[in-house]
Amino acid sequence: MRRSVFLLSCLGFGYAFLYLPIALLVVWSFNASRIVNIWGGFSTKWYWELTRNDDFLAAAWLSLKVAATSATAALVLGTLAAVVLVRFGRFHGRLLFNGLIAAPLVMPEIILGLAMLLLFVALEQAIGWPDGRGFSTIVIAHTTVGMAYATVVVRSRLAQMDESLEEAALDLGARPIKVFFVITLPVIAPSLAAGWLLAFTLSLDDVVVAQFVSGPGATTLPIEVFSSVRLGVSPQVNALGTIIVCVVAVLIVVAWRLSMTRKER
Repeated sequence: MRRSVFLLSCLGFGYAFLYLPIALLVVWSFNASRIVNIWGGFSTKWYWELTRNDDFLAAAWLSLKVAATSATAALVLGTLAAVVLVRFGRFHGRLLFNGLIAAPLVMPEIILGLAMLLLFVALEQAIGWPDGRGFSTIVIAHTTVGMAYATVVVRSRLAQMDESLEEAALDLGARPIKVFFVITLPVIAPSLAAGWLLAFTLSLDDVVVAQFVSGPGATTLPIEVFSSVRLGVSPQVNALGTIIVCVVAVLIVVAWRLSMTRKER
């Protein structure tokens, strides 16, 4: 009995530690007062103010474009890297290739951001590209980071895949490229979706790397939020956070319902 009470207490404390700040964020987003820690009554005016904040809207649109582009590029490169590591067996330089793929997973983000900044500055001095730092440099940096995570996800699924399916298709006369698109990709489709979503989330949430590789005309939403709260938390930030929480919650519920529907079939 004592043990069960202790475990329930630990569980309750853990959930409160994780989700109570999010609940407070949602509550304070409806605070009418401009001072976030003084309750001034219920109001939704900060949501309307948020829709007229051009800086936040432009930053959000840029973040979505960067995240979608970098996640797609990271998935393509990560899938190719996973195929090489799983299907090609041993080859000269495999250890170095594997180390380069895994480096962004263990390297501090500040080191990655600084390395990317130095690379882009050197390229601009040498060949004139990139001309300043903006959308393209952020996409390249986020693709480099997201590719490592996509490779890990896709590689684990490829390693568990039954190779006899591919061998049977090859024996029946299918070309390797057709086997890859018709047999392999549909089998590993869930891991492809997971890798893309992981890379998309990492890009959308990144602050450290983006600060190094972004310029004055390209500010992502995390950087804009971080800059706005340095002088104090604005009620609009609470409203923005609530919107993001609600969108994520809806997507989770939809995904759960789709998975339950497939299981029932």
